[in-house]
Amino acid sequence: MFRQKLSRLLAGAAVSALVALPLAPAGAAAVEYRGDAPAGSSTTSSTTPSSPTSSADQAPEAAAEAAEQVLTWTASASVTEYASTPTTATAGATTIVFENSAATGNNIGMSHTLTFDTSTPGYNHDVDLDILANPFDDNAGRYEAEVVLTPGTYRYFCAIPGHPDMVGELVVTEAPGEDTTAPVVTSQVTGQQDADGAYIGSATVNLTAEDDSSGVESIEYALDGGEYVPYTEAVVLDEPGTYTLEHRATDVAGNTSAPETVQVVVVAADGEDTTAPTVTGEVTGELDDNGAYVGSANVNLAAVDAGSGVASVEYDLDGAGYAAYTDPVVVDAPGEHTVTYRATDVAGNVSEPGSATFTVVEAPVEDTAPPTVTTEVTGEQDADGAYIASATVQILAEDAGSGVATVEYDLDGAGYTPYTDPLVVDITGSHTVSYRATDNDGNVSEPGTVELVIVGGGDPPDTTAPIASAQVEGDQDEDGAYIDSATVTINARDGGSGVAFIEYALDDFIFRSYTGSFDVTDPGAHALQYRATDNAGNVTWTGTLRFSVSRAATDACPVSDERPTVIIGGVDSGVANADTGNGCTIADLVDADGLWVSHKAFVSHVTQIADRLEAEGTIDAKERRTLINASRKSDIGK
Repeated sequence: MFRQKLSRLLAGAAVSALVALPLAPAGAAAVEYRGDAPAGSSTTSSTTPSSPTSSADQAPEAAAEAAEQVLTWTASASVTEYASTPTTATAGATTIVFENSAATGNNIGMSHTLTFDTSTPGYNHDVDLDILANPFDDNAGRYEAEVVLTPGTYRYFCAIPGHPDMVGELVVTEAPGEDTTAPVVTSQVTGQQDADGAYIGSATVNLTAEDDSSGVESIEYALDGGEYVPYTEAVVLDEPGTYTLEHRATDVAGNTSAPETVQVVVVAADGEDTTAPTVTGEVTGELDDNGAYVGSANVNLAAVDAGSGVASVEYDLDGAGYAAYTDPVVVDAPGEHTVTYRATDVAGNVSEPGSATFTVVEAPVEDTAPPTVTTEVTGEQDADGAYIASATVQILAEDAGSGVATVEYDLDGAGYTPYTDPLVVDITGSHTVSYRATDNDGNVSEPGTVELVIVGGGDPPDTTAPIASAQVEGDQDEDGAYIDSATVTINARDGGSGVAFIEYALDDFIFRSYTGSFDVTDPGAHALQYRATDNAGNVTWTGTLRFSVSRAATDACPVSDERPTVIIGGVDSGVANADTGNGCTIADLVDADGLWVSHKAFVSHVTQIADRLEAEGTIDAKERRTLINASRKSDIGK
């Protein structure tokens, strides 16, 4: 059974750097890793240790081997983006540098990877690179790898769970100045011609070639399907007959032009024509595995005569009698067919009949429907629906048309990979599995997702506090005060050991056990504090929610943030800092100066505030998205 393991990398932990590069298939770009790899790691070419601090410390011969083009990626303490990345490059040998160190802004020991995508359609897949770096590892978080880039677009990402937004593209173009254009070849036929265009007695073929870049290296020709020979002088054809001369040219850079042909008919200078024409037939169309033509077959006839010339071509389909041939004969009736054909020249000579026998079958109905994909998750669950220790995800795909070709899955944004066996997830935390299937006609299903939570998995002890949030609901007056009563609801979730209990304190510092939503009816301003504890004993920092009941004149936020726009942790969202109706501005509700347990908890809080303000009409949908994006860009809770 296939087991997919996710690695949780604790902040500040010393992690050995690993570059795991599977053996490249034939034609794949070579990758050479420079850095001290731990025992058991592998690369696709020889490994050359180097200093973890500077490529200038390498031996002179190693520096000489380094590629002239150097591309550098850096990472910091952020899990949403790399600190710096290249966007363009030119094709050829390249040194890739990946640094995740204190010097690049990572002062908390956060691990990151630089992983090149080798499976997503539409991207180059010829560089298999996967570098894991940590500021406290043996290389101080700095690594180099030698690769060969080809024209096109590469996709890269951080493969560590929880870092799904660290992704980008590198566009590679041809190196400037390289000659990639083949020469242009022309042919000229000279000689005396009759009324039908045939050459009387002989014909002379002259070939010329031009190349505006590296110059012409050679010209070659092949006569009547023979081997190519060098062209050194004009080719003289002086025997009656029909000739096909194929020609091509090669430049100094090695570019060879596509073959071109010229046909020449030579007739005798005098004498009576007693030779019948030569007629050939060719059947074309799509063939199935049994050699039958699918849907229809085209019968193409051609005739040549070196003497008096072709007068007519005729065909007979399945014994119906000869008819004049003017265009390819289309045969689309299912079954076996025989086409007989002949040609007559101007002197009246008739060729021996030729024939072709073939079978036509009906074309299958085109498959335009993608496969149907379903999932089944199994495992022991607790009272909250979380899976204890592990969960097994089975993906099933069906296609009634051409049949299922491939099934793929993506675990926590790491990139799609082929699905071959049930997927076992046994790392504590929340996970998202995306899946899709492709049929044999190339139809791809819409991606589906399944979310699950693992508790008590094979991870280190749970040291992460739960995430808690609170909201107040009820009818409000024009000043935002809740009329008669306000309903308070507190929620908490924990991806590790699970939530044990929730507590709250209303208008004092005495915390009580929260068992469910409750109403606050006392008029006036209120301050609700709340917190959650998980089964491992981790406690959230206390959150505070302020509101008022049935007192229209009460200012719920007497000390208010009245800046013109909503500024979140130094990020100016540009959204007007409007009064929400009870004396509190939008910035007051965002509460960027509060004590937040994590950045994720703060973003979740701002999302709830923005959703409510949009529903109330205080902001529009665009301003809602702007507020949420500003919270994500901020460093609140980090």
